[in-house]
Amino acid sequence: MKNQTVKFIIVAFFIMAFQITFAQLTDLARLEYSYIPKGNSEDSFTRFRGLVNYPIKTKEDCYLVIGGEYSRIALNIEDNYPFSTSNLRRLHVMDFNVAYTFKLKSGWRLGAKISPRIASTLTHKLSGDDFFLNGGVYAINDRTKDESKNKPYRLILGLTYNSTTGIPLPLPFVSYYRRVNEKWSFNLGVPKTNVKYFFNEQSIIQTFVGIDGYSANVQDSIAIGGKEVDNISLSVILSGLGYEYCFTDHLVWYAYSGYTISMSNKLRDENRDEVYKLDNVNTFYLRTGFKFKI
Repeated sequence: MKNQTVKFIIVAFFIMAFQITFAQLTDLARLEYSYIPKGNSEDSFTRFRGLVNYPIKTKEDCYLVIGGEYSRIALNIEDNYPFSTSNLRRLHVMDFNVAYTFKLKSGWRLGAKISPRIASTLTHKLSGDDFFLNGGVYAINDRTKDESKNKPYRLILGLTYNSTTGIPLPLPFVSYYRRVNEKWSFNLGVPKTNVKYFFNEQSIIQTFVGIDGYSANVQDSIAIGGKEVDNISLSVILSGLGYEYCFTDHLVWYAYSGYTISMSNKLRDENRDEVYKLDNVNTFYLRTGFKFKI
């Protein structure tokens, strides 16, 4: 069981790290809503998330990207638990992102980023336990606009460190995207897998496997069975269908709906060891929003 938990955390890390890194490269702004009801429970999870990135051109094909992301997570905890849940109902995750990217003569684009994070219940003033530091380096070979290629592709390689996972080492990720023809494309890799069908360049449907979740410091520690709860986390592996409608080349509305394959919803101590397992029954998933991309 312990080995399965470690594998789940590593997979979650890969996908969340990729989503953060790739969003920094392509999304200039995003507003998003997510909803997960809990199976066999009255509890539910909702999240509102906003992101803004501002690229500053330093010279030809070189950019400094400054941005931020805020997530407000509402845990609607209605079941009866053997402890007080009042200070778990609102979680806040705030990232400040600084990235630098430049293009090589070979066509590869290299970059690095650093992302200080606040992730907390914020029931009191900030403390050192509310702060986390994330970052990474990456390399992208993007041939999606290369007209000389019969089947455009994009390859992403990188190393990313995320302190909220509890894994003290940088971990790699790999992603390979290819446009097969006018109607089909696919993305394969450790962080993300999907297959897209293009009705046209405006209307796109896809099947996907992905992950979502959060991790935050609990400022008011909870005592359960003689142990102190200092952290709450949720990691969800899910699969389903997604739809994108492109109003322009840059403005997109998207919606993803599916069912969770695996859910890890836990209260943890300061060493991130499990103290109490919340409802982990698989259930419905919804995520929708607007994004303005490069």
